[in-house]
Amino acid sequence: MQKVIGLIIVLATVVGGFIFAGGNVATLWQPAEFIIVFGAAIGALVVGNSRYVLVETLSQLRYQFSKVKDQNRLYHDLLVLMYSLLDLAKRQGLKDLDEHVENPETSSIFLAYPSVSEFPQLVTFICDNLRLYSMGKISSHDFDIMMEQEIYSIETQKMKPSHALAAIAEALPGFGILAAVGGIIITMQHLDGAMSEIGFHVAAALVGTFIGIFGCYCLVLPLSSSMEQFVKKNVALLECVRAMLVAHAKGHVALVATDSGRKLISEEIKPSFNTMEEWINNRAA
Repeated sequence: MQKVIGLIIVLATVVGGFIFAGGNVATLWQPAEFIIVFGAAIGALVVGNSRYVLVETLSQLRYQFSKVKDQNRLYHDLLVLMYSLLDLAKRQGLKDLDEHVENPETSSIFLAYPSVSEFPQLVTFICDNLRLYSMGKISSHDFDIMMEQEIYSIETQKMKPSHALAAIAEALPGFGILAAVGGIIITMQHLDGAMSEIGFHVAAALVGTFIGIFGCYCLVLPLSSSMEQFVKKNVALLECVRAMLVAHAKGHVALVATDSGRKLISEEIKPSFNTMEEWINNRAA
C-alpha cells in the first residue's frame, strides 16, 4: 500500500504541476511514444538477462505490491523456532532433529511458526545447515565460513533483478531520446503543414523524452531500490540464523545461541533480551 501511495503522489505532483503550469494533460497521452520507450526497455531487459533473472524479477516485483509481512511477528517466530530446535539438539542430540529437518512441512516445530514457513529459502537454509552439522565433525569456524559463502551466493543471485532494473532505468532516458528523434523525423515530414500541426508533432516528440526521464527516476529506479531492500531484509534473516547456528556449534546453550541472532536484528524491531526470554518462556508454557 505504501508503494501505491508513493506512485500516486509522484503522478499527482508531476502531472498536477504540468497542468498548473498551463499544460494540456491530453498532450501527454502519446501511445506511440509509450510503446517505443517501454517496449524498448522490456526488450532490452529480455535480451540482457537470463530466464532465471526475468522470472525472479517478476516474482520480486509482485512482492513489492503485496501485503507487507509483519517483521516483528516473523522475528518472534524465527527466534522461538530456532531456540526450540537448538534446545532439542542440546538436550537430546542432533540426531533427534532428523524428523524436523528432513520433513519441515510436517514438523510440529516448524508448523507452530507459520510466518517462518512462508519463506521456503529460510526454512531450507535452516534445515540444510542443521543437517550438515549433524552429519559429521566440522569445526565452528569452517561451519561459519561455509554459511557465509552460501549467504553471499544467495544474495548475489537475488540482487540480479534489482541490478537489471537499475540498468534499464539508466537506459530509459536514452530510449526517450530515441522516441523523440523518431518524432522529429515525423515532424520533418510535415514541414509544409500549418504551424499548429508542426507544433503538435514537436510536442508529441518531446513527450518521448518526458516519458523516458519520468520512467527512470519516478518509476523504475525506485522499484529497483525497493527490490534491493527486499533482498537485504531476507538476507538479514539468513545472517540471524547463521549467528545462532555458529553459537550453537561453539557449544553455547540454546538461550545464548538464540541471543546471538537477536543482536543482529535491525534496531527498529529488535526485541530486548528480556522480551525474547519472555517469548521463549511463553512458548515453553
